[in-house]
Amino acid sequence: MPSLKAPDTTFDSRQQKALLVHDRLCAEYGAPFPFFSTKDPLSELVSALLSHRTRNQDSHRAYQQLVARFPTWEQVRDAPTEEVQEAISPCTWPEQKAPRIQAVLREISERCGGPCDLSFLADKSVPDARAWLESISGVGPKTSAAVLLFSKLRIPAMPVDSHHHRVAQRLGLIGPKVGEGAAHAMLAALLPPDWDAQQVYDHHEAYMYHGQKCCYFHTPACGRCVVLDQCPFGQARVGSNK
Repeated sequence: MPSLKAPDTTFDSRQQKALLVHDRLCAEYGAPFPFFSTKDPLSELVSALLSHRTRNQDSHRAYQQLVARFPTWEQVRDAPTEEVQEAISPCTWPEQKAPRIQAVLREISERCGGPCDLSFLADKSVPDARAWLESISGVGPKTSAAVLLFSKLRIPAMPVDSHHHRVAQRLGLIGPKVGEGAAHAMLAALLPPDWDAQQVYDHHEAYMYHGQKCCYFHTPACGRCVVLDQCPFGQARVGSNK
């Protein structure tokens, strides 16, 4: 398989490519995409923490079991850790995630001076809201963006998952050594600053769908890729197979 190339040299060329790819992938996968979540931001945060390295169906089941057993987040915060661990058993590493979630809930309660639903984040700028969330131990850029965008806050912060990251690297929008964490700021900078939450969501979902349905980790389907002409990785791969 060909190696990843260095990104296009100028910001303007990378932005132009990112938006051209956005248009094609949105057309290919049927944007605008409906938001999949209507959770409040604190619930979205807990859901995101459960989803780490876990299949969606398993993290969803863990979340449903948790909220069925503990009707409020204060109850989750104050419950015996082993009971929280039991409730979230369908997810990976429940023995690590249970105390982590309780610690996050305690920290938020302390910082907010009591029960807190994080709705105040709607009054902050996107960078400030992300910075507030990421100042919580264990909350990184993917989680902060997911809380802001996916929750009913609908704040235009862009998460970058492994599929989105892989597609962006192969297109040359980011360098081959840029990790998912660092990619958030670099890829978000390529988007128009006036985009609303739906546009940012469509961008993330379109790139993610492409990673899931065409630009696979192993044996990507470059021959049917709608953005092959923009992808140096795919062009090299197709050329090497001729």
